[in-house]
Amino acid sequence: MLSKGTITDKPTSARLGIWMLILGIIFAGANLRAPLTSVGPIIETIRQDTGMSHTLAGMLTTLPLLAFAFFSPLAPKIARRIGLEYTLFGALLLLAAGIILRSVPFINTLFIGTAVLGIAIAICNVLLPSLIKREFLNKVGIMTGIYAVSMNLWGAIASGISIPITQGIEFGWRVSLACWVLLSVVSIVLWIPQLRSQYHSKSSLDAKLSLWHSRLAWNVTLFMGLQSTVFYVVITWLPSILNQQGISQSEAGWLLSLTQFASLPSTFIVSVLAGRSSNQRGLVGFTVIFLLLGYIGLFSGITSLAPLYVILIGIAIGSAFGLATLFFVLRTHNAHQAAELSSMAQSVGYLVAAVGPALFGFIHDITNSWTIPLLILIVGALFLFIVGMEAGSSNYVTAPESTIKSNSLNGKA
Repeated sequence: MLSKGTITDKPTSARLGIWMLILGIIFAGANLRAPLTSVGPIIETIRQDTGMSHTLAGMLTTLPLLAFAFFSPLAPKIARRIGLEYTLFGALLLLAAGIILRSVPFINTLFIGTAVLGIAIAICNVLLPSLIKREFLNKVGIMTGIYAVSMNLWGAIASGISIPITQGIEFGWRVSLACWVLLSVVSIVLWIPQLRSQYHSKSSLDAKLSLWHSRLAWNVTLFMGLQSTVFYVVITWLPSILNQQGISQSEAGWLLSLTQFASLPSTFIVSVLAGRSSNQRGLVGFTVIFLLLGYIGLFSGITSLAPLYVILIGIAIGSAFGLATLFFVLRTHNAHQAAELSSMAQSVGYLVAAVGPALFGFIHDITNSWTIPLLILIVGALFLFIVGMEAGSSNYVTAPESTIKSNSLNGKA
């Protein structure tokens, strides 16, 4: 494909191809949260219908995170063999299969399907930022913002309509989870034109790169893990926390949806600002302040202020996610490095995040209270600030590719 730095100066056919790619990225991103955020509002319904404990119910969110952790490193390797476009297309097919399998009326298929869709989302999570780095080199902030907003928008919609589909329309929770296969099918259709592209990215991902000794790469990884922990704990347990404080289940579901809608402006704005800034430390500070204010409000249990503090949490979640995604491209020199950093950050980061939902459910089962889990979230926000100050620096995880090649030729590497 041609470089996507500008659009208006391309021939008509090239412009059409660019817009089809943008549309494909938007809809691919739309699939990466909706199948997961649709679970939180109805998790109590699922738990009661199946007889699961809170700890086991938390595994419905933890399983995809474990899939992210263990399968993210495979994504660049698969892309090196068959290309980014074909790998992403296969992941979308796998996602549709997982959504369908999850809705088959057996408890085993509920967990197997959840794991399968987690594998598919892991691949897309790793490779989409790399694709944006390759195709929109001069527009990474804007394109990452658009892609991230698509994720958060559909995630918010999924949270908001899960309970109405389950209870209001009386389709049941399995249909509520299965309906997201329609979005996957649309994405698959929109991605087909990319398979006819003359350029697939095998050559851009053909070298080995190790980031495991990079301090900056580890800070990016921990930032990714901590912000993911916040997000997945919130979408899993926020409705239950609010419900225990006296808010109805239906209203709690809509407050979770409000949290995610509130994240949309900050996701886009922070992504654009981060892409235009030499460092992102100020944006990290802004994010943590809003996160702490939201946690304090949630900890207070003042239900009349619930819309305010879930909005604060939403703004912080959107900002943190935008920064985490941008770090993959801003701290690297090319698409290959972006894919490798994305792979490392999401593998280790989601392994950290995977502990969150199940641990919070476990602590609640033992204490019958959300006090300790909320205190853990406050401490986690402070750690997010510490690693964010490092991840938001103006440095790179590796030297430029040309420098590496030069040193190699001179026997220095």
